[in-house]
Amino acid sequence: MSRIGNKPITIPAGVEVKQDGNKFTVKGPKGQLERELSSEIKVNIDGNEITFERSSNLPNIRALHGTTRANLNNMIVGVSEGFSKGLELVGVGYRVQANGKGLTLSLGYSHPVEIEAVEGITFKVEGNTKISVEGIDKQLVGQVAANIRAKRPPEPYKGKGVKYADEVIRRKEGKKG
Repeated sequence: MSRIGNKPITIPAGVEVKQDGNKFTVKGPKGQLERELSSEIKVNIDGNEITFERSSNLPNIRALHGTTRANLNNMIVGVSEGFSKGLELVGVGYRVQANGKGLTLSLGYSHPVEIEAVEGITFKVEGNTKISVEGIDKQLVGQVAANIRAKRPPEPYKGKGVKYADEVIRRKEGKKG
């Protein structure tokens, strides 16, 4: 039985959820998100509470039960609070600079790495080595942060590279002399 799918969602004040078939529109103080969810899961909006029912107990529909609830909950949290992902640059000479709405990274290559601005995403640069990727779409925030990290992932010997703020890098022992 899905524990996540059975939890009801409470709609916070200032957030409006509209249902048109299996297409959902969520409006809030930070913006608006639209998403089409599975038609196999019945969504009941009653006042300021949303509940979910599945049409059958087939394994793929049971899997969709919790996923559908999590996707709609992420939309509601996104338009009311927003999401952010922190990145840190570790290494001598590794720097970040705001470049208009995009970023310019110095990652030890012979050229600077340019990150283009993505619609719905804002970058905040704190100091020379910290980046905060912020937006209302959780999936998009995570994907943009992963794309930046992929430019120079942290290596296991000295830990140099771009890492998530809460990431712990497992270190390897170097050569023995």
